[in-house]
Amino acid sequence: MISQMFRTCILALSALCTLTACISLRVTSDVNTAASVSQCHSYAWAGAFHTNGASPRSVANPLTENRLRGAIAANLASKGVQPANADPDCLVGYGIGVQTVVDDGYPYGWGGWGGRGFYGGWGWDYPYVYREGVVAVDLYDARGRQPLWHASVDQNVAGLTGAAADNKIKAAVAAIFTKYPG
Repeated sequence: MISQMFRTCILALSALCTLTACISLRVTSDVNTAASVSQCHSYAWAGAFHTNGASPRSVANPLTENRLRGAIAANLASKGVQPANADPDCLVGYGIGVQTVVDDGYPYGWGGWGGRGFYGGWGWDYPYVYREGVVAVDLYDARGRQPLWHASVDQNVAGLTGAAADNKIKAAVAAIFTKYPG
């Protein structure tokens, strides 16, 4: 009985954390206004998930790809879009990766005036370096190969495995699908 209550509490907490993550993630979305995703009742994957080996920006993990595809498929199903065995209406592309970003300064005048910030505050004399992660989903018209919708979210899953990776990917994809047109 206590273990069942514990499991229920853990599941509720996990759902709450996932929902909270969706709210706090910054999603960017773009729609082709000359076409509509309403034609998409079935889909196929646009291609496989690969890295070219020369670029360390891609997360080339087949388990990550499975997690990402599963999350996308679940969100498409919730929109009434099902996988097609043949002749899909739409193609789904996706990407996941991380890159190192070098920001050469802080906003609001930090580092100006000979190393001193505005109002006598101290600034930094060196760049700010951080890792930026992105998860993206693209939808294409299968017949005309025209892009219909693109959405991405800032989410870094590099180095994560198991449930931690699964939860972050699900949260990222759920946030992306809040911008699904139609």
